[in-house]
Amino acid sequence: MPVSDEFRDYLADQLIEFDGAQFRRMFGGLGTFRDDLMFGLVADDVFYLKADDANRLEFEARGMGPFTYQRAGKPTSLSYWEVPAEVLEDPGGLALWAAGAWEAARRNAKPKKKRNRT
Repeated sequence: MPVSDEFRDYLADQLIEFDGAQFRRMFGGLGTFRDDLMFGLVADDVFYLKADDANRLEFEARGMGPFTYQRAGKPTSLSYWEVPAEVLEDPGGLALWAAGAWEAARRNAKPKKKRNRT
């Protein structure tokens, strides 16, 4: 799942209109975050965005599929879907898709457990 520095820099430039996006190295790839909430995933120089019932049809309509990896010898999919090339090449369009992914991440975020401070 390596990510080249060139692709990371390209994504940072393309996401300039989606204020606050940051990258963090994770499992050999990159997580894409805003306000400490992961909304994107980068693996093998491919960008994936969080999808749920509210925005998944946009990905499906463009023929995109989910991020898949091998787990215990079986393919496993995550709720991150590949971004179409034409969207990736348009910073304004990508900002809209990123906003939709961030909202999907917010809708599906698990509540943080409160720590007992006794």
